[in-house]
Amino acid sequence: MITFLSFNKKVTIFLIVIISFFQFMQAQEMKSDFWNHVRYGGGLGLNFGNHFFSATLAPNAVYEFDKNFALGLGLSATFNNQKKVYKSTILGASLIGLYNVINELQISAEFEELNINRRYDVNINIPDDNYWLPALFIGAGYRSGNIIFGIRYDLLYDEDKSIYSDPWAPFVRFYF
Repeated sequence: MITFLSFNKKVTIFLIVIISFFQFMQAQEMKSDFWNHVRYGGGLGLNFGNHFFSATLAPNAVYEFDKNFALGLGLSATFNNQKKVYKSTILGASLIGLYNVINELQISAEFEELNINRRYDVNINIPDDNYWLPALFIGAGYRSGNIIFGIRYDLLYDEDKSIYSDPWAPFVRFYF
């Protein structure tokens, strides 16, 4: 009787080890497969003119669930300086969904939340600004390989607070 119980314990332990090994292998396979679906991209902006400078860095990453649908996150940082007028720092994050209707046509929805901090020159009687601004963009773009260019519209556009001059904005996206 003792030998039979000992044998069952050994078999049970062996089965637990084998099952755990396969679970571990499956988890490792899923982990490596996850990163195969992640695409990185973003945007860079540089604008300068007569006493004006602006720079933007906006990295993002999306997870492609299949060849048609992707969901991702983005960050953005912008610095503006108009000499003797104002300086602004704009920091934000976004959540984006992409859907390829056909290989060449991509539609998108993006929610963006920005913190705008403007500091005006002392010679101008405008109080400094520091506020949060939401934006909800819907857009459509032409897709060619890793690059998508198109137009988007801000459904929450506020003419008085938006950092954008118009609710319509062209875009260029790239993912690797």
